[in-house]
Amino acid sequence: MVWLGIVPDYTLPAARRILTDQHQRDHVDIGISGYKIDEVDGYDHWLWPDHATFPSGTSAETMRQTYGLLMQKMIYDDLYRKNNQRTCGLVRASNGGASAYPFVIYSDSYGHGEYITGLSSSSLSRILWCPEIRSARNGREWLNRMHTVCFSPLAMLNAWASGQKPWSFPDMTDKVRETIELRMRLLPYLYSAFADYHQRGIPPIRSLLLEGAYDGATINDDTMFMFGPSMLVAPFFEKQSVERTVQLPAGRWYDFYSGKYVGSNQSIRITAEQTEDQVPLFVKEGSVIPMLNKAVSTTEQVYNQPLEVRHYGNEAGRCSIYEDDEKTFNYERGVFRVRRIAVDTAGKLTETIEDHGGPVMFGKITTVRRMSK
Repeated sequence: MVWLGIVPDYTLPAARRILTDQHQRDHVDIGISGYKIDEVDGYDHWLWPDHATFPSGTSAETMRQTYGLLMQKMIYDDLYRKNNQRTCGLVRASNGGASAYPFVIYSDSYGHGEYITGLSSSSLSRILWCPEIRSARNGREWLNRMHTVCFSPLAMLNAWASGQKPWSFPDMTDKVRETIELRMRLLPYLYSAFADYHQRGIPPIRSLLLEGAYDGATINDDTMFMFGPSMLVAPFFEKQSVERTVQLPAGRWYDFYSGKYVGSNQSIRITAEQTEDQVPLFVKEGSVIPMLNKAVSTTEQVYNQPLEVRHYGNEAGRCSIYEDDEKTFNYERGVFRVRRIAVDTAGKLTETIEDHGGPVMFGKITTVRRMSK
């Protein structure tokens, strides 16, 4: 007996229809835009034993392995997609083929080092994973965990058990705010990285092993990860809470904040004092990073916000900014636009627009910063 003995067989259309009709009426119609799918990860106490039977004839073992994927498919296809409405959610378990669904895996894994390993290793399956930030023993640990969370696919604060809030450690409140605001400023960069994930299958947050598949780097270090096409994230964590070693891949790398050249294919030591308590971020030579000029509080506020473009290093570089209505599947009919940005070695910026009738999400480029020291 589990869940009062009720275990729906979602391989059956009738069972899916009962749930999605109720969810449509009671949730989606009043504005619910996404779900967290919990307790589908196969732990017997919460699911069913191997000798259970289902009306479809599907074995209990097979059902356990696919239940998370069945739930994703049902919510995505039968609840949102049929209404031309996009969604994004969390899921406790998944399986092969899940990268086509807009869900991020999470788990009851709370060690900070495990957070970073999960972000890196999940990309080897081309899927997304995110940590839950629940609690911390002090302000330093809270800030370091917030650094990692804000550079994951879905930035999530799940602190119902501890009651801790972003401002629970006054000594770090301002730095926590800076971290959240930086993620919001990077929305043009991140949204475009997610578009690349959809169109080309390149995970927006990925292992350095995968980075080697794209530019020849060969570093295997699961304490760091790539954030989008150009940025390397090396968070402080656990015993390395205020200093750590960073093994830079081949190529010239620059400090994100100052533009200072930091090295190539070598090990460097970085401290929280050097970063002024910001997450260590490094950017490849020639990278062009589009950002909002200032932070916003919600994604609705990104529309028409002026942009800042940062160009790192001395080589010419380019980037693309992808824009659509971020609510529907109209982009599948060609309703989107791509802004292609090129910056030459002298810092001159050229912008061309591939317009397919899509909306303007982000505003004009008003600031170009040359980040090279």
